[in-house]
Amino acid sequence: MKGPMRLYYDEEGDYLEISVGKPTKCHASEIKPGVFLRIDEKTKEVKSVGVLGFKKRAKKLNDIKLYLPLEINFSTPVSFS
Repeated sequence: MKGPMRLYYDEEGDYLEISVGKPTKCHASEIKPGVFLRIDEKTKEVKSVGVLGFKKRAKKLNDIKLYLPLEINFSTPVSFS
């Protein structure tokens, strides 16, 4: 999965989707009950991962971690000029 990452959460449906790169024509495969992969029809690359019942599943976890491809120091002031 390459490109900008997008997170989408539908609170009413309790569905989380993490997608990467430009949207393309895909098909979905359910790899576990309620866990889906969207796969590009041409390149066969994984374009997104979706989780149905995310809040319910997340309550079973102690911590949810999202790793970003960069380091951010929140204690260092940043100036924009």
